[in-house]
Amino acid sequence: MHAVSRIRELAGGGRAVEVEPERLAGFLERFAAGHGGALTTTVTPQRVKVAAADGATASILVPFAPLAAPGGQRTGLAAEELVDHLMVPRTVGLLLVRLGGYSVGIARAGVVLTSSTGSRLVHGRSAAGGRSQQRFARRREGQARVALRAAADTAARVLLPRAGELAAVVLGGDAAALRTLAADPRLAALLERAEPRVLEVAEPRCAVLDEAARRVRCVEVQLEPPPA
Repeated sequence: MHAVSRIRELAGGGRAVEVEPERLAGFLERFAAGHGGALTTTVTPQRVKVAAADGATASILVPFAPLAAPGGQRTGLAAEELVDHLMVPRTVGLLLVRLGGYSVGIARAGVVLTSSTGSRLVHGRSAAGGRSQQRFARRREGQARVALRAAADTAARVLLPRAGELAAVVLGGDAAALRTLAADPRLAALLERAEPRVLEVAEPRCAVLDEAARRVRCVEVQLEPPPA
C-alpha cells in the first residue's frame, strides 16, 4: 500500500489533498470532527460537498463521473456511495507528456498493465539575439514537433487498440503539449473522454507512470476554511 499525501494550495485560501479510496471515509470523519461535526453532505453526479458546523467545507470532484447515487442534500456525513464508486476496479489510459518526453500506458486498479516511454531532444531557449536566436528558435520548434509527433504516435499505438476497454483517459504533464496531442485527428475522440483533472507530473519516466497509475485511484479533496 502506498500512502498518498500530495497537498497543493488553493487560490484564495484552503488546500487540496489527494486521498486514497481506502482512507477517504476516515479522512472526512476527521475533517468533520475537527470542525464541529458535519452539518450536511450535498451529492450531485459530478461533486460531493461536506459542510461542517463552523462553515468549513470539503469538496470532491467525482472521478469517473457520474456518481450513480440519488442527488440532493443529506444531513450529516454521507460519503458511503462515493467510496463505493471509487473502489470499483477500472481500466484507464494514461498519457503523460512534457516537451521532449512522454509515457503512455494502460492501468487497472493502480497497476500498469502495458506502457511505452520515450524521449526526444528539445533544446532549451537561447539567450542569443538576432539571426542566431531566430535560427535557434526554428530548430527548437522543429525538435518540439518531432517530439510531440512521437508522443502522438505512441499514444495511438498503445491506447487506440484497447479504447473500448477504457473507463476514461487520465492526462498529465504540460498543458500546451497535451493541447497539441488533442488536435491529432487519431486521438481527438479518445481524448474527449479525458478526466477533467490533469496530473502534475515530473519528466515522464516509467516510475512516474507507475506513480500516476496509483494516483488515478485517488480523489482530490478541496478543503476550504471557515469564513473569516
